[in-house]
Amino acid sequence: MRFSANLGFLWADRALPDAIRAAHAAGFDAVECHWPYAFAAADVVAALEDTGLTMLGLNTRRGDVAGGENGLSALPGRAAEARAAIDEALAYADQTRTGAVHVMAGFAQGAQAAACFEANLEYACTQAAPLGITILIEPLNHYDAPGYFLSTTRQAEDIIARVVRPNLKLMFDCYHVQLMEGDLSHRLTRLQPLIGHIQFASVPDRGTPDHGEINYQHIFEVIENMGYDRPLGAEYKSNLPSDQTLQWMQAYRG
Repeated sequence: MRFSANLGFLWADRALPDAIRAAHAAGFDAVECHWPYAFAAADVVAALEDTGLTMLGLNTRRGDVAGGENGLSALPGRAAEARAAIDEALAYADQTRTGAVHVMAGFAQGAQAAACFEANLEYACTQAAPLGITILIEPLNHYDAPGYFLSTTRQAEDIIARVVRPNLKLMFDCYHVQLMEGDLSHRLTRLQPLIGHIQFASVPDRGTPDHGEINYQHIFEVIENMGYDRPLGAEYKSNLPSDQTLQWMQAYRG
């Protein structure tokens, strides 16, 4: 297996270029991040070139974080802001040769929110296509993100079927999916054609994948047997320094 360090959580106490270099030193095969916009794209590119790592993905801005927002694209009446965030993310991804942008839906419910989200996803896919960038949508569990518009893989599957764009894919985060739906092995296999990226963390504490209720030895074997060969995103939290949390990686590489 190959692994990507999610620098939203790992080495999050460092500037993004320094975190990229730390991930390389630790043996990761790629990196991904949440919101890189505080750092000049040129500095990120320099770190990626120095290390030979690829940035797999980044997120659109959340909106008014202090006001509790967690994405804009499903919020009725906020299309101009949502599309500005999409444009910003695509420009940053293009500069850093990042392959995917996660378009964050936000806290909303109902038919208007669904129509808004799908229209903004159509816009994102249209803008991303000439750049060769994939648009990702990610269900978030209702324990960590109560009220988030997108919460299950079934809902994501329906959205992808309605939007009908080849560069719209599912971000399958094993942590969120286990909390909301379970049955990871069958879901991964059935949804394989829709999956653009896979992330993981233990359940229920969102820690390293060597404990908790998910048997990642089995899950990684399922993923490998699917023929999925892209790096898997390590998006876990720990109270320890990131360098002290990596014992799991060598155990699962084989």
